[in-house]
Amino acid sequence: QGSLVESGGGLVQPGGSLKLSCAASGSIFAANTMGWYRQAPGKQRDVVATITSGGSTNYADPVKGRFTISRDSAKKTMYLQMNNLKPEDTAVYYCNVVITPTQRYYYAWGQGTQVAVSS
Repeated sequence: QGSLVESGGGLVQPGGSLKLSCAASGSIFAANTMGWYRQAPGKQRDVVATITSGGSTNYADPVKGRFTISRDSAKKTMYLQMNNLKPEDTAVYYCNVVITPTQRYYYAWGQGTQVAVSS
């Protein structure tokens, strides 16, 4: 078991930047592909970016070229650098594992961190 705690959100103007952090406890980070997810009001939770234990990354099309995911396994922390933010990036951002054949369940979702992009 373990827990996930997201932080770093806030209110930012369009074109601004934020860096989110995800602190994981327990064995969550061990050999797991991790991901950042977001959920806007009235919409489903979607994956934004993923990173394998080896550091390979993938991004959803809406954030490619603007967001960068990274991880520090020694610190059990994952990051999401978000640049050139747009109003449509407004959402609650969560971190969790990525479901794979070897990781078949999500850990308990944290409270997330709110990102609001508005002028």
